[in-house]
Amino acid sequence: MTSIDLNTETDDTGPDGYAAARLRLLTEKTRSGPPRRAELSRLTDAWLAALLAAGLGAAGRPPRGVALVAVGGYGRGELSPRSDLDLLLLHDGTADPGAVATLADRVWYPVWDLGLALDHSVRTPAEAHRAAAEDLKVQLGLLDARPVAGDAGLVTALRTTVLADWRNQATRRLPELDALCRDRAERSGELQYLLEPDLKEARGGLRDTQALRAVAASWVADAPREGLDEARRRLLDARDALHLATGRATDRLALQEQDAVAAELGLLDADTLLREVYEAARTVSYASDVTWREVNRVLKARAGRPRLRGLLGGRGRAGAGRPGGAKPPAERTPLAEGVVEMDGEVVLALGALPQALGFGRAGGTPIERDPVLPLRAAAAAAQAGLPLSPHAVRRLADTAKALPTPWPAEAREELVTLLGAGESTVPVWEALEAGGLITRLLPDWERVRCRPQRNPVHTWTVDRHLVETAVRAASLTRRVHRPDLLLVAALLHDIGKGWPGDHSVVGETIARDVAARIGFDSADVGVVATLVRHHLLLVETATRRDLDDPATVQSVATAVGTLGALELLHALTEADALATGPAAWSTWRASLVADLVKRVAGVLAGEEPPDPEAAAPSAEQERLAIEALRTGEPVLALHTEPVLAEPGEAEPVGVELLVALPERPGVLPAVAGVLALHRLTVRAAELRAVALPAGLGTGPVLVLDWRVAAAYGSLPEAHRLRADLVRALDGSLDIPARLAERDAAYPRRRGVTAPPPRVTVAAADSRLATVLEVRAQDAPGLLHRIGRALEGAEVRVRSAHVSTLGANAVDTLYVTRPDGSLLSSEEAAGLAKTLEEALG
Repeated sequence: MTSIDLNTETDDTGPDGYAAARLRLLTEKTRSGPPRRAELSRLTDAWLAALLAAGLGAAGRPPRGVALVAVGGYGRGELSPRSDLDLLLLHDGTADPGAVATLADRVWYPVWDLGLALDHSVRTPAEAHRAAAEDLKVQLGLLDARPVAGDAGLVTALRTTVLADWRNQATRRLPELDALCRDRAERSGELQYLLEPDLKEARGGLRDTQALRAVAASWVADAPREGLDEARRRLLDARDALHLATGRATDRLALQEQDAVAAELGLLDADTLLREVYEAARTVSYASDVTWREVNRVLKARAGRPRLRGLLGGRGRAGAGRPGGAKPPAERTPLAEGVVEMDGEVVLALGALPQALGFGRAGGTPIERDPVLPLRAAAAAAQAGLPLSPHAVRRLADTAKALPTPWPAEAREELVTLLGAGESTVPVWEALEAGGLITRLLPDWERVRCRPQRNPVHTWTVDRHLVETAVRAASLTRRVHRPDLLLVAALLHDIGKGWPGDHSVVGETIARDVAARIGFDSADVGVVATLVRHHLLLVETATRRDLDDPATVQSVATAVGTLGALELLHALTEADALATGPAAWSTWRASLVADLVKRVAGVLAGEEPPDPEAAAPSAEQERLAIEALRTGEPVLALHTEPVLAEPGEAEPVGVELLVALPERPGVLPAVAGVLALHRLTVRAAELRAVALPAGLGTGPVLVLDWRVAAAYGSLPEAHRLRADLVRALDGSLDIPARLAERDAAYPRRRGVTAPPPRVTVAAADSRLATVLEVRAQDAPGLLHRIGRALEGAEVRVRSAHVSTLGANAVDTLYVTRPDGSLLSSEEAAGLAKTLEEALG
């Protein structure tokens, strides 16, 4: 839009006047939200009305038989700063087609000249009616038709016809709309969990609010009204702010725009913005679930009536033979005390007492309320795989009080039953959330509710991740002796997120309090607290530490304490990773964790861990070392049979690559670089100097044992790897240059700037080596660059352990002085700084 003098007094109905008034409105800080959208619609109406009047005047035509109609969002009066103008020029068909086309141009061209997006059509009522019958989206747009100027009677007649068709065709049209919503959700995801959500198209977004309006207009069902209008307003406000912050007609809340959008809305930060958006989306999603369930129930009942009448020969009718023609009472199947199933939903029994109702007749004894009823109803619904009726949720929310502290045993058992139901737990939990019952039962839940997780590895918000972890844990309860402790720990393991500090440390304190409040004894409280405190211990240790180092195993055994806690922690680790996302768990990680658990269990059972220094090389390692010493060149063995975590597993954890060569500088960066050039992902590397038995040869031989996997495609042949390794070692293959060429061949993509690498000295208490932990952006050749930096620092690498989650790599390196002794604390700190600078 061109620059406009805001002080110029102009007529708002002229193009310059409208542009100036529009700009004034959009730059005002005092007016936003619904008032601004309504005023923008009013301004636009007045301008378009003037355009139509001018066009009619030029044609010498009276306004009868012609109308300019706003449809869609503009019809609802919801113009955002960069919204399209959805317009229909409606005419009665009596005018010459050329004259109608000229009139349309007199309206459309000024809109285009101002740079506004326009979705337009020219139709007679009959043509509009036909288009609506053929295209569901056209029909939905016309449900919101609103006359802007011209013959209002023409618009009213069309809207009445479209609305009547919509109601008469509900049996056919509503399933189409349901399928349209499902398809859109499949493409765009769920707004309440996306880091870069589409405010309009994602499930729980503005399109779904429009669908709910359309369902209500059909008179088949209506959405739950609690909070729905406020949720819709929040989403519209966020879209307005996004348009103003970007200057573009976009509905995707990209990461780089979120701070500006939050500032536009006067919110604290981007996390606060996302949390508000997620809360709104959750309200819309729950309303959609309830509404579509009711739609399908009603349509199914309607479809059954003709068949029933046919079976009765046309003589049956609802209520025949009953006083007053009353309908038969719905069948109610008991599920638990105070809880029944009716019409495919879980409802409260007629005699259920969620609160005290007064005094009994015998001696004035008070009628006891049933404080466990919300949990009992939820557990019964989840176990039956049925939805919890919104009417039951509303009644419980209006009447239920806080449970006593500590909870009665029944309440704790019902919570465990709810969590142990598996997948059917999720919709029941969402229903309780919609009624505000979860934070009433667990006040600490408020901190994690709708809290975003900005690590792209995470699929869910914090609260949904906790529920998903419990769902995953439910399938593992047969592996543990105390499934109740596993399920509760799964629900609480990230409860410390949202508080300052390490969420595991903070979470331990909160979990201890919650477990005591819900009625566990002190010993069980201690176990739950230990599980929450150390829920990341197994996977981080298994993927980032040397499991052959006795100090590694002993540190885990000390932290866990008992075999029972170890068993529970193993199951919690798997459930947590599975609930995080596909990148967080694999057969490889599972095998490493299982190996660590086996070693720790041995220590807890009193077994002595083996001394890694005393371990002899395998027969193959010895054979390769002898061959390398005889030839003076690298010798490779690539085992292409996949290494499986368990017999019969289909997913390999990688293949084994053995490299032996006479010890010399530059081995680690050379091998790592060659593997990167061949697009092999390194998962673990162990380096050891092999001492050959007398008579087999003299001189140190270095044996490298790698676990690698192809990033994509098939594995390269061993002889090609060896040829490139020979060239890398003699200097004829410039690995950094080759990696740089390959990187330059790929187009640069816009994205979030990665934080700088960080290298720390880990407190591992290892007797074998000094442990460094490198956290950096994952990239091809990262281990090669690390190896080059370590070679320059003249240290020996004993082993390397590579862990990658999403775009983040965590590489753990066990290093020593050249003579095999540990580095001093000063040397270790200096090496960490040197490595950090080299990677930066």
